[in-house]
Amino acid sequence: MKRTIKKIAILGSGVMGSRIASHFANIGVEVLLLDIVPRELNEDEQKKGLSLEDKQVRNRIVNDALQTALKSKPSPIYNKDFASRITTGNFDDDLPKIKDYDWVMEVVVERLDIKQSLFEKVELHRKPGTLITSNTSGIPMHMMCEGRSEDFKKNFAGTHFFNPPRYLRLLEIIPAPETDPTIIDFLMDYGDRYLGKETVLCKDTPAFIANRIGVYAIISGMHTVEKMGMGVSEVDKLTGTVIGRAKSATFRTMDVVGLDTTVNVANNLYKTLEHDESREKFKLPKIMEVLYEKKWWGDKTGKGYFNMIRHKDGSKELKEIDFETFEYNDVEKPKFKALEGSKEIDDLKKRIKFLVNFDDRAGEFYRATFYDLFRYCSNRIPEIADELYRIDQAVTAGFGWEYGPFENWDILGVKETVAKMKEAGETPADWVDEMLAAGHESFYKVENGVKKYYDIPSKSYKAVPGMDEFILLDTLKLANKKLWGNAGSTIYDMGDDVIGLEFHTKMNSLGAEVIEGINTAISMAEKQYKGLVIGNEGPNFSAGANLAMLFMFAGDQDFDEINLMIAQFQNTMMRARYSSVPVVVAPHNMALGGGCELSLHADAVQAHAELYMGLVEVGVGLIPAGGGTKEMTLRFSESIKDGDVELNRLQDTFMNIAMAKVSTSAEEARGLGFLQTKDSITLNRKRVLADAKQKVLALNHAGYTQPVQKTNIRVLGKTSLALFEAGITGMRYGKYISEHDAKIARKLAYVMSGGDLSQPTEVSERYLLDLEREAFLSLTGEKKTLERIHSILFKGKPLRN
Repeated sequence: MKRTIKKIAILGSGVMGSRIASHFANIGVEVLLLDIVPRELNEDEQKKGLSLEDKQVRNRIVNDALQTALKSKPSPIYNKDFASRITTGNFDDDLPKIKDYDWVMEVVVERLDIKQSLFEKVELHRKPGTLITSNTSGIPMHMMCEGRSEDFKKNFAGTHFFNPPRYLRLLEIIPAPETDPTIIDFLMDYGDRYLGKETVLCKDTPAFIANRIGVYAIISGMHTVEKMGMGVSEVDKLTGTVIGRAKSATFRTMDVVGLDTTVNVANNLYKTLEHDESREKFKLPKIMEVLYEKKWWGDKTGKGYFNMIRHKDGSKELKEIDFETFEYNDVEKPKFKALEGSKEIDDLKKRIKFLVNFDDRAGEFYRATFYDLFRYCSNRIPEIADELYRIDQAVTAGFGWEYGPFENWDILGVKETVAKMKEAGETPADWVDEMLAAGHESFYKVENGVKKYYDIPSKSYKAVPGMDEFILLDTLKLANKKLWGNAGSTIYDMGDDVIGLEFHTKMNSLGAEVIEGINTAISMAEKQYKGLVIGNEGPNFSAGANLAMLFMFAGDQDFDEINLMIAQFQNTMMRARYSSVPVVVAPHNMALGGGCELSLHADAVQAHAELYMGLVEVGVGLIPAGGGTKEMTLRFSESIKDGDVELNRLQDTFMNIAMAKVSTSAEEARGLGFLQTKDSITLNRKRVLADAKQKVLALNHAGYTQPVQKTNIRVLGKTSLALFEAGITGMRYGKYISEHDAKIARKLAYVMSGGDLSQPTEVSERYLLDLEREAFLSLTGEKKTLERIHSILFKGKPLRN
C-alpha cells in the first residue's frame, strides 16, 4: 500500500504535541491539533461573560499551548507563516474529523489509562487503514493497543520524538506485536526523508534505546562523580565539546532539561528492570537525590546545579552547588593537565584517545565512565537491539554525541581497551571476547567505500543499512578517495565524476588554505569532472573569513596586503560563480559572512533545513566585501518587476545587511534573499552532500553552460543615497545607532547605490566589487573597527562602540 501523508491529526497539545505539530507544518503537512475541553472558566473568560460552551473557551487549552510553542525560543517553526497550516480544536467537538486524516498521532500525558481511553474514542472515528501512532517515551506498545481492533493493531506503532523535535535528530520507531512490517518500513523512511530524522528501529523494551543508554550514562556517571568527589564545573569541563558531546555538558544539560525528567526516567527504569545486571546503578546518588527532594530541578524551578542570582542593580552572578554542603558557591575554573595537553589536538578521535589514556584525575574519570558504559552497552545486545549500530545511532542523535559508545570503543582500540576494562573490573559481554578471538578487532570498518558493522549472530561484517544513500566524508577518507589537500581543506572523489571540497579550519573560517582549496577544486573539476560540491561535516558550515589574519594586517596598517587578500577572496567567489562546470554549495547551521558569500555565488545551494545564514560584517565594523554587497545589489536589480517601488525594495535589502540579519532556518534565509528559487532544502543533515551531488549531476545533464558576468545591474545613485542618508541621520539622532554604526551604514549605502551617480544607471559586477573593496579597505583603518574585531577575537562577544 502506497502511503502519502497530506494531513495529520495530533492528539495532545502539550510541550511535545504542539512542537511536533509545528514540525509537520514545517514540511508542508496540514495539521489538526486537538486537546481537552477546559472544565472551568478562567478569570479573563469570566470577565468577558463567556460560558463553557463558547468555542473560544472550548479551544483555550489547545490555542494557548500552540501560541506558547510558537513564541518559544528556539522556535519550533521554520517560518511564522507556516503556522497557518495548523488548525486547532478539541476532543469533544472535533475528534470525528480524524476520519479525513492520513495519520493520527497520540501525544497525551504518559499514563496508560488515559492513552487507552483516547484510543477507544479514536477507533470510533478513524478510517480503516489509517496510520495510528503513540508518541511515548516508555509505555509498552502491547499494553496500549489491548482491546483494539485487528485493523487498529495492524496499523499501530510507537514513535518517540526527542524534545525539541525540530532540532533533535532522533526518532525512535517501536513496533507493536501485531504491527504490519510495511508500516515500520514506511515510518523509518518517512522519518528520514521527510522529517529529517535519524530513525532508529527499537524493541519494545523499557525506555527503548536512547534513554535506556543515555540515562544509564548520566546516573552511573553521577555515582562516579560522587565517588571521586568531583565538582559541577569540573565535570562539565570534562564532558562537553572536548570529547564530542553537547556544549551544555552534563549538569548544565540537566538544568535545561529538568532534573525531575531525568530522575523520573531513572526511577521508572529501576522499577521495571528487574533482570538488568546493573539495575542498582539506576538508584539516585546523594548529589541527585538531595536536589530532587528540594525541588531544585534546574531552569524550570529557578535553581538546580547552577543558580543565576539576579541583583537589584541588574547584574547577574552565576553560582554552582557544592556537593559537600549543598550550598551555592562561586563557579570554579578547574584545570586538568589532560585538557591542557589536548588543546593542540584538533582531531576529535585523537583527542579522545589522548584524554582517556592520560594519567591524571581527568583520565581516571574518563576511564571509569567510558569503561562502565562500554560494558553496559555490550550487555544490552540483543535485549534492546540486535545490531550494535542502532545503539550508536540512537545515542548520537538523541543526546548530541559526536560518537556513540561502540564508535568511541573503536577509537580507543577494542582489544587494548577490553584488557584495561577487565583490569578495572568492567568485564564486557562474552560476544566481545568471541569477536576478538575470531580476529575481528573493531566494531566498524570500511570496505570498498562501504561502512560495515560487526554482526554478532553471523560473526561477520555487514553493511550498515541505508548508508549507500549518504555521502559521509569520514567514509570517503577511509576509502582512500582523497585527491588533494592542504592544512585547511581536502578534495574528495564523490563518485560519478563529481568531486567534493571540504574545509576543516577552526570554525571553518575561510583563510588562505580554503581559498587555495576552492581554486584548486574548480581547476580540477573544469579539467576532468562534471562538477563540484562544496560542503563539510563540521558543527557549522563556516563562521566567515579569517578575522585573525585581517586584524594582524590592519593593526600593522598593511593596507596593500588587505587589498590583496580581499581581491583574492572576491576573485575566488567570482570564479565559483563563473566556472565552466556547476558548483553547488551545501551549507548547514552557521553560514556567516564569507560562508554566506560563498553560498551566494554558487550555481545552486543545497541547504540543510537548519541554516543560520547572514552577512554579519557590520558587527565587526566592516561591510561584506567578498562579493556579498555586490550580489545582494544584483539580486535586488533582478527582482524588480513592473509596479515595484524600487527604493522600498532596495531599502529592505540594505537593512538585511546593515542590521546583520541572520536567518533562523533555511526557509527564512529564502525570505531574506540569501536563498533563491533554484536553491533546495534538505531536512536530513546526512543527506545534504548526496543531494548536493545529485544537483550537480542534474545541472550537468541539463546542459550546463558557463555563465557570463553581468553588466546590467541597476543602481539608483543619488536617489537611493538621499533615502539612506535620511534614515541613517534619523537613527543617529534617535540614538539607535552610534556614530561608527552610521559611518559603516553610509559606506554600505554608497556601494549599494552604485556611488553618487546623478541618475539610475546600469553597472557591472566588477564595478560594484571595486566599490565594496574600497569601502572595506577604508573601514579597516578605523580605530573603532579594530576595537570591534578585537572584542570578537579575544572576548567572544560583539562590541557596540
